[in-house]
Amino acid sequence: MRRRNLSLVLAASVVAATSIAGVSVLATPDTAAATPETVRWGPCSEKADSPLEADAPRLECSTLEVPLDYRNPDGRQIEIAISRLASKKPSQRRGVLLTDPGGPGGTGLGYPAVLAASKLPQEVLDSYDVIGFDPRGVGRSTPVTCDLTPEQMRRGNFPPYAHTAADVAREAKNARTIAEQCATSKTADMLPHTTTANTARDMDRIRAALGEPKVSYLGHSYGTYLGAVYTTLFPGRSDRIVLDSNMGPGGYDVTAARLFARGMEDRFPDFAAFAAAHPEYGLGTTPEQVTATFFDLAKRLETTPVQDIDGTMFRGMTFDLLYSDAGIPKLAEAWQALDKGKPLPFNPPTITENFMASRLYVACGDSRWPGTVREYQRNVAVDRLKYPMLGASTAGIGPCAFWPDERVEKPVRIGDRGPSNVLMVQNERDPGTPLAGARKLRQAFGKRATMVTADQGGHGVYPFGPNTCAYDTVTAFLTSGQRPAQDLACAAEPGK
Repeated sequence: MRRRNLSLVLAASVVAATSIAGVSVLATPDTAAATPETVRWGPCSEKADSPLEADAPRLECSTLEVPLDYRNPDGRQIEIAISRLASKKPSQRRGVLLTDPGGPGGTGLGYPAVLAASKLPQEVLDSYDVIGFDPRGVGRSTPVTCDLTPEQMRRGNFPPYAHTAADVAREAKNARTIAEQCATSKTADMLPHTTTANTARDMDRIRAALGEPKVSYLGHSYGTYLGAVYTTLFPGRSDRIVLDSNMGPGGYDVTAARLFARGMEDRFPDFAAFAAAHPEYGLGTTPEQVTATFFDLAKRLETTPVQDIDGTMFRGMTFDLLYSDAGIPKLAEAWQALDKGKPLPFNPPTITENFMASRLYVACGDSRWPGTVREYQRNVAVDRLKYPMLGASTAGIGPCAFWPDERVEKPVRIGDRGPSNVLMVQNERDPGTPLAGARKLRQAFGKRATMVTADQGGHGVYPFGPNTCAYDTVTAFLTSGQRPAQDLACAAEPGK
């Protein structure tokens, strides 16, 4: 799950139904032969979607074709856009490191450049060609759409905060409309095939096209679920797998959606302590007073929005800015402005229709969500009391409740079959992928995984976080294969 943002011609020689951990899934068998395709790398400037991508002179881009439907590998093909940041030291190169920044719906073509511009160690950059890609349905890959209107996109990813059962029933009409738009859009034929499992199969086509027997992987947020699915479907083709800021074993399902509220409650005390220690913001001099200010502002904005920021958007903006320590002062400034009825001191981030649409395609297509309004009303009633800051929003009804019934396959069940080559890394107070979900994924992996937890808040550990213990542990695993013999707890590092 990325920040909310108020927000390939290789046919397999055999495609078979393989049982993974007791669940029938479509997969290219792990023993299938594949002939590498010649990937023609070129400059990314004409393919770039952001200045950062265009300004990364060493980043190369290409496209591959993959089957839309892996049950029919010789049928319609779609494009997958890929990128490469090649190692400058071929003698030290171990292989390729596939990357994914999160989502679903997030572009990844420029992510190798983002990592290189951040703190990814030089020894990692020397050890791998770092590979990025836009997942199927996203960005420069064959895109999907739901024909969303600006107003529909402005509503963001979370349903409106529901105070009553009637609020849920009212929102159901909007959710049904969006689901129907997706199902009747010009890309509706991609609906049943735009799933995490098929994106994982696309990753294996990338591996084969690059002529690599195995791939290593660094995935963040939703990218942890994508990596978990890949190493479940293709355990023998997985080298060193790093999963950072982990979703639960069900991926972006209804459980994950409701868990956002838990994540906000886990993380909010860090902000409350900051604001209380800085009385110049006028938000309260104790954490309890800052918490009271949150609920007061949310209530006032419901009836009197400021700069189109209503109560739900205020809650979502607060959630967004809790993703990083750098966002905490920015959040205090935003609260201060809204409290005085003034516009935000910054422009809210913008999102694209493709981001929202592809997010829905994957989240709604991966698993079945509750299908009756009554179920969401019950969930909202529970979470509004349990997690009052955000629960009555994240437990609310969305388009997935009315998604078309067609499913190509059951969800992939993450299990403990395969090599012990997974390193999970996780902040203790992560709003987007809470520790509670990460622990469930760790349990599902069993002997396959080791987990490192860092006593810090925010979303994202490696290479962005300041915890030296966690940072060094991941670097050692990627460069030497060394992994802690057991789960590791990294203490907080004050002042960093």
